[in-house]
Amino acid sequence: MAYNFKQEMNKPERLAGGHRLCAGCGAGIAVRGVLRALKPEDKAVIGSATGCLEVSTCLYPYTAWNDSFIHSAFENSGATMSGVETAYYALKKKGKIDETYKFIAFGGDGGTYDIGFQSLSGAMERGHDMVYVCYDNGAYMNTGIQRSSATPKYADTTTTAVGKCSTGKKQNRKDLTEVIAAHHIPYVAQTTFIGNFKDLHEKAEKAIYTEGSAFLNILAPCPRGWRYNSEDMMEITKLAVETCYWPLYEVVDGEYKLSYRPKVKQPIENFLKPQGRFKHLFKKGNEHLIAEIQEEVDRRWEELLKLCGEEL
Repeated sequence: MAYNFKQEMNKPERLAGGHRLCAGCGAGIAVRGVLRALKPEDKAVIGSATGCLEVSTCLYPYTAWNDSFIHSAFENSGATMSGVETAYYALKKKGKIDETYKFIAFGGDGGTYDIGFQSLSGAMERGHDMVYVCYDNGAYMNTGIQRSSATPKYADTTTTAVGKCSTGKKQNRKDLTEVIAAHHIPYVAQTTFIGNFKDLHEKAEKAIYTEGSAFLNILAPCPRGWRYNSEDMMEITKLAVETCYWPLYEVVDGEYKLSYRPKVKQPIENFLKPQGRFKHLFKKGNEHLIAEIQEEVDRRWEELLKLCGEEL
């Protein structure tokens, strides 16, 4: 698949400026990148679960969306888009619609990993011709930075506060990309913002134009929840990839393909240190906590390499 950066950037924007997302928020960048993969002549129906993205882009009677947009409840973005896709093909079969529509659902990790998982799993299992995109910012940011199952171990959130009796979240992060891959759908991918967005754009295009169900998991940092300077977002995502905390890969018809392998795998502390939510880990006596995170990252990275047929 040929990639022309200038051509991609010259496509018309489908998410207008003037929305209320925070400066340095990854969600808006994720959405713009995904929608830019649409062909200009194709129409789209966009769905979004309640969350930062929805409340910031659609405040009645105003909207930042240039395509048809549906706000669904926290738990049913997958089910809502399933119904719209089914209605579209029924109307097309009857000759009542001629245009080509694509169906894309968005949800944060709270509305995807947790509350919306049931409807997402059902949509993927049924094989609806749609794309579900998770913008993963690692917590319930819209309602006050509470932990989700996407929150990394030992991260500080408002429900996993750190102090004398706690070192943050006790559990490891759920690997949702692998969970959806286990549904054996045509296309699953993990990506984020790195370099010139080539990885994000190519995977979004594959997801949208693959027949059947597709899933994209996009690491989308949150400056408020992660506590980093807004202008450092690209560096944060780069470190997530270079430390192998967030590997870039895809699963095409069950075949694992590694998209990027760091020349020199950086230690996980390089990703943790710029973020205020991990500040407590760098206090004297907590070195073993960082070592524990490193061990888990290494284990998952080695498992992924084996699945991709790559040597260590």
